[in-house]
Amino acid sequence: MSGKQSPGQSGETSEVCPEESSDTLFTQNRMETEPLLSESRKRDSEADSQSESKGKSRLSYSHSRDSVHIKERDEDLYIQQAVVFIEDAIQYRSINHKVDPGSLRIYRWYYSRICQWGLGFTIAVILALAFVEKPSSITYTSDPRFRSEPWEAPCGVTEAIEMVCLCIFIMDVVVKGYVIGWEEFRMNKWLIGYVLVIAFSVIDCTVSFAMLCSTTIRVRRLIRPFFLLQNSSLMKKTLKCIKRTIPEIASVILLLALHLCLFTMIGMLIFPRSEDSSKNGEWESYFKNLSTALSSLLVLLTTANNPDVMVPAYSLNRGYTIFFILFSVCGTYILMNLLTAIIYNQFRGYLLMSMQASILRRRLGIRAAFEVLCCPGQSHDDKSEDHVKRVRVGTVLQIMRKVQMTSYYRQAIIKATEEFSDGFIDSEAFQRLFGELEKEQIKEHPPKPVYSYLFLQYIQNVCSNYYFTVLGNVIALANVICICTILVLDAEKTVFEKNDFYMEVMNWVFIIYYFMEMILKMISLSWRGYLSYRNNIFDGFFTIILLILQITIFVMFKITDPKSIHPYCGGISLWEMVRLVNMLIVFRFLRIIPEIKLMALVASTVVDLVKNLRAFAGILVLVYYVYAVIGMWLFRGAITPPGSSSANSANGTSNFTMECGSYEQLEYWPNNFDDFASSLVLLYDVMVVNNWQVFMDAYTRYTSEWSKVYFVSWWLTSSVMWVNLFVALILENFTYKWDKSHALSVSDVERTSYETTVHGMFRDHIQEPSLEDVEKQLKCLPHLNLHCWSLQSHST
Repeated sequence: MSGKQSPGQSGETSEVCPEESSDTLFTQNRMETEPLLSESRKRDSEADSQSESKGKSRLSYSHSRDSVHIKERDEDLYIQQAVVFIEDAIQYRSINHKVDPGSLRIYRWYYSRICQWGLGFTIAVILALAFVEKPSSITYTSDPRFRSEPWEAPCGVTEAIEMVCLCIFIMDVVVKGYVIGWEEFRMNKWLIGYVLVIAFSVIDCTVSFAMLCSTTIRVRRLIRPFFLLQNSSLMKKTLKCIKRTIPEIASVILLLALHLCLFTMIGMLIFPRSEDSSKNGEWESYFKNLSTALSSLLVLLTTANNPDVMVPAYSLNRGYTIFFILFSVCGTYILMNLLTAIIYNQFRGYLLMSMQASILRRRLGIRAAFEVLCCPGQSHDDKSEDHVKRVRVGTVLQIMRKVQMTSYYRQAIIKATEEFSDGFIDSEAFQRLFGELEKEQIKEHPPKPVYSYLFLQYIQNVCSNYYFTVLGNVIALANVICICTILVLDAEKTVFEKNDFYMEVMNWVFIIYYFMEMILKMISLSWRGYLSYRNNIFDGFFTIILLILQITIFVMFKITDPKSIHPYCGGISLWEMVRLVNMLIVFRFLRIIPEIKLMALVASTVVDLVKNLRAFAGILVLVYYVYAVIGMWLFRGAITPPGSSSANSANGTSNFTMECGSYEQLEYWPNNFDDFASSLVLLYDVMVVNNWQVFMDAYTRYTSEWSKVYFVSWWLTSSVMWVNLFVALILENFTYKWDKSHALSVSDVERTSYETTVHGMFRDHIQEPSLEDVEKQLKCLPHLNLHCWSLQSHST
């Protein structure tokens, strides 16, 4: 029963009417469906919220990625700025220029080695045009008696070359103007003058080309040295110092002029014209009129006409010598030397001021580099109140690998940087890092090789001994003495009479020893160690050249018997080859210079003068160039030898004289102003003041008395001021090196490369700028805003 009921109950409950069933189904379906819809809505809402959160996360991720990218770009900009500032500090350049990425790239490209070499080459080309322009200097001799027609470039060639150079200068001034900005450009007098000189040169060159090169006076020649002057900051400093020095020495020059005029009037009173013509020698030659008397005593001031100027009077009376001796002692030995001392002292003072400004530039560059590295994201973020700006060591190392500088100083700074164990560098330590730039460069030689064979060890010990080098020097001296002996014995023999067999045998013996010495030193030091010594490079170069020449002589002339030597072979004489070998042997003897301390210092002083005092020599070249151009304008063709067919031959004949000591009697015809090269030589002859009165007298006779102004002004500029100043700077250079090395040995002197620049010579006398001065200067620079430097500001 129960079993049946159960199905029945179940059957009853399962059986329903159609309406009821339909309502029930609908209700059931709705009851079953609602939870599904609500779950779907829930899932949809969850999906929407998830999609929104994903969108927000994607937006936030994109924003953070962009901010990271901008931050990385800012950091790259800071590093690039720091690199440029450090390079400016190394070269003593101003940091007052634009600091956006594009300007920095152009700035570094402009000051790259290839760009600066290209600009220097362009300046050299435009200055060298004076040698080929009309009147051309391309002749074998400058003597008008034997000079052939010079080669002259076709019309338009030199003008085209000059226009190309001027276009490069235009690009140069455009780049400079863009980098420093218009406001700074229009305040810079040198750049304004640069633009005016370029503009005038272009106009003058165009006029010359339009007139088919028929113009004889090219004014642009006179202003070409400005390109050389404008490109060198040290030359501009030097010229500025000279300009400031001139008023300081005006009193001494006035005193010198008063001394000259006073003795001129006294001389004219002492040596008047006498009734006895035999006593008029002094008056006739030196005191005939005021102009002659002035020029005679002016030349005596340089001792160029001593004792000629007093011989006529001295032959009449001994007492007349008192006049000339007093004049020379007061003028030459007191006033002239006093003038030299004042010139040097005043110039040195102004030069120290300029060097002080250069040191301030270096400190500004280093400080600016530190400040940009302390921008957000670069420095150590310290939230404490006593926050100290610091820079990461890794950032400094990254910068130093990008800076263009000498590898020795780069490695020294990197080594000092790696010693900071905490990983950060403060401002004072950062400044001290770059103090390595002001230290002497010490050259480290590679270590000697270690040999296991006793024979090689013995060779190494022998060749490392000091007396092995002494033996080499003694043998080189013996070689030179043998050459001198043979030259003395064969001095009066012709090429055919000379027997070079014994000299060749002697040279073979010495050169084989030189070659063996070189091989033994290479075994002792290794070839890298051998080449690390400049003296060995010099010695080895000449040894190899001598060996090659000796082998060539042996092959060409087949020297086996003193009686079978042929003096000529293929148009080349044996004596010419032997003479070349002997000249190289004499040059090789200069190897003893580094072995003697004082000689090594003198030689290194000369080398440093060539390398580091180019600015001072550049000013002298500038003055030479200007005076040579003016001399050609004034005196070209003024002096012509007898029998010349030129237009001035009649004037030359009327002024011609063969008096003893005259231009014509001494046959100084090659010394003239007929072309640029001969003008330079004549100016040099006047600068050394030996017989300079001969040239002044000749051009006075052939032109006018006013030509003396040209020669006297050149003498004052070159000999009185510049040569004495250059000698004083040589003394400064040598004294600096001597003070630095008097306690060192010869080997230490060889290893030490002194920073004998102008800044190095005066470093001990330069006051270190204070931190307040540096920060004050930084705030005054318009392109630098240390708190706002960012890439975003540049992009806006």
